Amino acid sequence: MKIGNKLKELRIQKGLTQEELADRAELSKGFISQLERDLTSPSIATLVDILQVLGTDLNEFFSEKTEEQIVFSAADYFEKTDESCKNKTEWIIPNAQKNIMEPIRLTLEPGGSTYPDNPHEGEEFGYVLSGSVTIHIGKRAIRAKKGESFYFTPNSTHYLTASEKTGASLIWVSSPPSF
Repeated sequence: MKIGNKLKELRIQKGLTQEELADRAELSKGFISQLERDLTSPSIATLVDILQVLGTDLNEFFSEKTEEQIVFSAADYFEKTDESCKNKTEWIIPNAQKNIMEPIRLTLEPGGSTYPDNPHEGEEFGYVLSGSVTIHIGKRAIRAKKGESFYFTPNSTHYLTASEKTGASLIWVSSPPSF
């Protein structure tokens, strides 16, 4: 198993020279150099000592963590169109239902709406990208237009309707996920 390059990267991240690492791990500089070039292999005890100097352990060193995806594009989105309500929902973060919050991009045709959602725990946030919407929360109806945002605790039945003239597009975030 080739571990030399990974050891070298850790050493450099810690700002150590080969000599400094060798001194701290009570090894020779030549041995560290050979390890980093995969010309020799350390015993488990020696590797544990080196990793301790580098601020890690065997488990972390050999774990095969995959990098978490940070940026998502249209190819990652999942969408659903509902002709009866005249809306399109795009889940812009894949598998967000496992996260603390779930953002969607919602496009409402003129006069379109969302289905009424029952009261639930959490919070709702939205930012209107275009057009305007009316946010219905219980018996209240509050209008938000392009460039405005809304935030509420969903402790009553709630839903959105779009302007009959312009429709609307918005980013809507629910926490915990409920879309």
